[in-house]
Amino acid sequence: MKNTLKLESSLQNSSANKIRSGFLAAFILLLFSNVLTFLTTRKVEEQSKLVSETNQLIHDLDNLVSFMTRTESSFHRFIIDKDTVHLQLFDNNIRKLDSAVELIGGRVSGNAEQKENIENIKQTLIDVVATFQKSIESFRHQGAISDEIVAANRKTTGLMTSLEEKVFHMQEIERHLQDQRSADISGYAGLIKRTNIFSLLVAILVTLYSIVVFNEENRARKKADAAATEFRKQLEKRIEQLGELNTELIDLRSMEKYAAAGRIARTMAHEVRNPLTNINLAIEQLRSEYPVEGDAEMFFEMVKRNSDRINKLVSDLLNSTRLTQLNKQPVHIDDLLKMSLKEAGDRVTLKHIAIKTRFDSNTEIEVDVDKMKIVFLNVIVNAIEAMPDGGELMLTTETQNNKLIIKISDNGAGMNEEQMTKLFEPFFTTKKQGNGLGLANAQNIILNHNGTIKAESELGVGTTFTIIFNLSKA
Repeated sequence: MKNTLKLESSLQNSSANKIRSGFLAAFILLLFSNVLTFLTTRKVEEQSKLVSETNQLIHDLDNLVSFMTRTESSFHRFIIDKDTVHLQLFDNNIRKLDSAVELIGGRVSGNAEQKENIENIKQTLIDVVATFQKSIESFRHQGAISDEIVAANRKTTGLMTSLEEKVFHMQEIERHLQDQRSADISGYAGLIKRTNIFSLLVAILVTLYSIVVFNEENRARKKADAAATEFRKQLEKRIEQLGELNTELIDLRSMEKYAAAGRIARTMAHEVRNPLTNINLAIEQLRSEYPVEGDAEMFFEMVKRNSDRINKLVSDLLNSTRLTQLNKQPVHIDDLLKMSLKEAGDRVTLKHIAIKTRFDSNTEIEVDVDKMKIVFLNVIVNAIEAMPDGGELMLTTETQNNKLIIKISDNGAGMNEEQMTKLFEPFFTTKKQGNGLGLANAQNIILNHNGTIKAESELGVGTTFTIIFNLSKA
């Protein structure tokens, strides 16, 4: 009997030791996983902040080039039509140049190479402005364009070209840094994925170990089950957190793509608007110096009309990628959707569209009402046009995990994978008539509200747009 009790006691102690050893090992592994995830997340946040700062610096450099160009344009306009209004613009742009240089200097204070570059740019700008001002004084004194002014213009042209090259050189340095930081973020993302797999393996091992302990020691089953359940909950929570972090990384890449599109738009605007300005100035000069009649008037109007059209297209592109000022006010999201549906009522009736809604709760959210109506109306109209022979349009809202989820679905033609990859790109459209900026502008508005928009589609089945907003915590 004593031997039996001794054996039972020995078995119980052995089982208890196994349980303690097993859960201690699991705790250490989980602690290691949590620490690694925490450190990796901190690194991702740091790199994301640096990427954001680099994007802002590149944007500031774009503004510097724009102010340089406006300064030169104001000078030339004054020489052409002698209107002192252009001198006021000239002075305003010089002040903006000074502010831009100071702002950029502050941003690159920690980078010796970029600090030296901005100092060189600053000195060159001083020379350019001094040359412009000297030419203005000479022109005012003589009342005509002299050889001295022509020579000064050649000098400023060379200096402006040198300035642009220096600015573009600084931007290239920042883009190189941005590529390096993006590569670091991708590396950390891979590490998080591996940590995710590691945590999953730990969960499996803990589960298996719990089963073994249960079979070996029936008396300790409840205690072992409770501990294993607790560990499983912790692991599942960590896995869920890692999944959310992966989603944030995907959103970050989307923001980087959006920022790149914005840089391209600003570059395009810079490269297109300067020639357009010169064309318009030349047309105005020709009209003032030569009699215009007959076919010549028609051709002048044709050039002017198409120039305005190009300028509007560039403006629309910039608006679809530019951070906009929001006039937020509280509104019930269901009411906002109903207003958007009402504005599309004629199209709904004409296309014989059946409307279905499922609004779970009349959630209130602070948004720019006019801009959000543009988003909803754009998505609704796209859905209607995807159903030329009639169909069903479904609108749903729900709250989940402190998020407002809005879905707008149709059972129209749908889209293929290639179309889906280009869906929010500027100038991409599947319509015969359209400039392809509607969804790009809608995405811009959503991003300005710190929300997300995505689409799912299947050919012959239909398309669903999902818009998600974070709700403020009470």
